[in-house]
Amino acid sequence: MQKIIFYVVLSLCFFVSKVTAQETFEQRAKAIAKNIETITKEEKLALKEKVDDVNEQLEAGKLTQEEADKMKIELATTHAKNIEERVGEEQEKLNVLVQEKVDGRLKDTIKMEKKISFSIPGDYDNYKKTKRTTSQFVLAFGVNNLVTNGAIANSDFGYWRSTFYEWGITGRTRLGAEDSPVHFKYGFSFMYNILHATDNRYFVDKGEETVLETFPVNLKDDKTYFKNVFFSVPLHLEFDFSKKREINGKMYRRSHKGFRFGTGGFVGINTNSKQFLGYDVDGYEIKERQKGDWNVNEWTYGLSTYVGYKNTSLYLKYDLQPMFENNAVDQNNISLGLRFDFN
Repeated sequence: MQKIIFYVVLSLCFFVSKVTAQETFEQRAKAIAKNIETITKEEKLALKEKVDDVNEQLEAGKLTQEEADKMKIELATTHAKNIEERVGEEQEKLNVLVQEKVDGRLKDTIKMEKKISFSIPGDYDNYKKTKRTTSQFVLAFGVNNLVTNGAIANSDFGYWRSTFYEWGITGRTRLGAEDSPVHFKYGFSFMYNILHATDNRYFVDKGEETVLETFPVNLKDDKTYFKNVFFSVPLHLEFDFSKKREINGKMYRRSHKGFRFGTGGFVGINTNSKQFLGYDVDGYEIKERQKGDWNVNEWTYGLSTYVGYKNTSLYLKYDLQPMFENNAVDQNNISLGLRFDFN
């Protein structure tokens, strides 16, 4: 009976919050995260079923090993493309959401018309226990630039116009007892590092080096930028000092309810590098999209850290690998911004 009462009250609270709350940045980001997770699961399941069918045909002698391997590669390629296309649609929604957040058009918290509190013993306490391993959708965005000769002063890139954003899925496993603040955080993410050159300049591939040169006509600042995209694996040791709570004589620490900080790093591989140019010629608006390797290092690795309260943190990451392979002067990417870990 207690279970029935608990779930009825819980459902009522959920209903009231939906009716009376204003839609927030966190709500919309969580919805996008759920869509991405669902897409990934659907495509992986479909791929698994088709691969199992290929294996059955192989065992039955209907296919040779070479034919089976070729079919598996084709299936993996098809579903990887499906994921990229479907997740790309969610990424566009995320881009719009981040821009609305930057423009101040979204509220950060949910305002309730009426608070409902209740207390049910027994199973409710068990329900509130912290799991050892949890998952989060991570979203980060902020300013981005290059460190040249150990400094970012007098940069060739606009300080506020050059930006970054990152999204991904992480897992977090508690190390030690139920009330331990120490966690190991791991997962995957996509990092987008964007640079807006100053003084009407753009990147030019000179063979072994990639340098900035002045463009022959006036470039539009908001339409001209250079973007690197990396698929990365971040690893952090996270310390969560959320308040402890005693349940049935045992101490538990609920996650993401207090002060947190994490320290670690990441390793990533470049998925694409593009340069976008926007300018006018004889009254016509021209938009160019240039894609190439630009001598960008295929692999990157670096250090990252974050510190904050509950779901929101100040986030800093620094690439130890220079952005370009053979340039005379090493330039390393650095990013600073806000990070949201939606538990």
